[in-house]
Parts: sequence; structure tokens; C-alpha cells
Amino acid sequence: MAKEVISYREMCRREGTRLRRGMHFGLGGHYSVLLMSVLPRAPYRDGIQDGGTTILYQGHDEPQSDAVPHPKIVDQPLRTARGRPTENAKFYQAAQAYKQGLRPPEAVRLYEKCRPGLWLYRGVFHLVDAWQEHDGKRQVCKFKLLAVEAEDGGQPVEFPPKPRRSIPRAIKLAVWRRDGGKCVLCGAVNNLHFDHIVPISKGGMSNTAENIQLLCARHNLAKGDRWTYNSRATSLAK
Repeated sequence: MAKEVISYREMCRREGTRLRRGMHFGLGGHYSVLLMSVLPRAPYRDGIQDGGTTILYQGHDEPQSDAVPHPKIVDQPLRTARGRPTENAKFYQAAQAYKQGLRPPEAVRLYEKCRPGLWLYRGVFHLVDAWQEHDGKRQVCKFKLLAVEAEDGGQPVEFPPKPRRSIPRAIKLAVWRRDGGKCVLCGAVNNLHFDHIVPISKGGMSNTAENIQLLCARHNLAKGDRWTYNSRATSLAK
């Protein structure tokens, strides 16, 4: 079972989206993602069993609102106000379908919060059971996950390669020829910089000329963290 400590930004880059909630069913197409915390007062502190090979994950509450000012005393929902299945329901239905022999177990990538901004990747688990129980105040959803020795059922988990900050020489030459050895914004030929159109911090790559452009020092400094300067940047930002 893989274990790796990574930053929140790296976790989001790996999963290809900003992870704003704890339950993400079908996020990767052939797998789901769960985020959990074992920090004080978190509902998952007692959910790690058998040395970490078994996880009992508690479902998510109703979002706090004027209609639901105290989510901790309200049953965890299986349907939204519009009648759509919640993430609780999606995981619940997948577990029930597996128990009935209608589908293989859902593969789930599990991340554990160590402290703000820092996460432990626990590896891939299989969702094998789900039920509802009363915790003394309300009905909550429970999910049982078992660690998978060979990740994703025998296939290694493939994450996108980490972006390289350094630009290969061949890419620099290609960009220089394409941009005519001048700033793409003002045509300056002095104090030129090879600029990442989509910054490394936002998942931009260095190994493709499509993400590199020539900018003069003035425009490179003015750009800051904005990345929609020209037509190439705009197309990549969409």
C-alpha cells in the first residue's frame, strides 16, 4: 500500500481538479477520491483499522444554510433539495451494487489530511460495503474500504509527470524560431525571456513549445500570475 506525503496543490494537480470537498465519486473515470482527516474532532479518527488496511469512512453532512443551521443534528442526505443523488448516495449505490454482484468494487484513492496544506496519500482502496446507522442524534452514512495490494486492481496508479521548470534546449530553439526572436507582445529583441504561458504552479509544462513564449523583461514582469496574454495563452487557458 503506497504512502506519500504531498502538498494540497500537488494533490489537486494529480487529480486534475481543485478538490474542494471530501467525496468525489467517479472523478477519474475508473476510480473515485475520498479525503479524510484524523485531526482532533474529525469523524474519522477511529475509522482507521487493521493497521490502516481497513477504513470506515463517514459520509458528509448537509451543507450549512439558513434552512439547515445545524448540520450535525440532521440526517446525512442521500438526495439534494432538487432530488439529485448526493456523493453519499453515489458511493452507497456503488457499494450495494458490488454486494449484489452487479459490478466490481469501486476503486478509491484515499488522501488523509496531516495538517493544513499537507496530505498523506494512502493508496487505493476498494469500496466493499455501505450502510446507514444512528449515531445517537441522526442517521449517518458509513462506508467500508479495504486496501488494495496492487493499486487499481493490478494496474499501477499513473499520475501525470511532475512539471519541469527548466525548459529543454530543443524547446527553446523551436520557440525562438516560431516567435522570430522577439517579444510576442511588443516586438522587442532585447532582454528576452522564455515565459511559461500556463505557469508551473498551475500545471503548465516545460516540455512543449505550445506552453512557452518569448517575452521582453518588461512584459514578463508585468504578467505576474496572469496567463491569458495572447492567442496561444487564451486557447490553453480554456
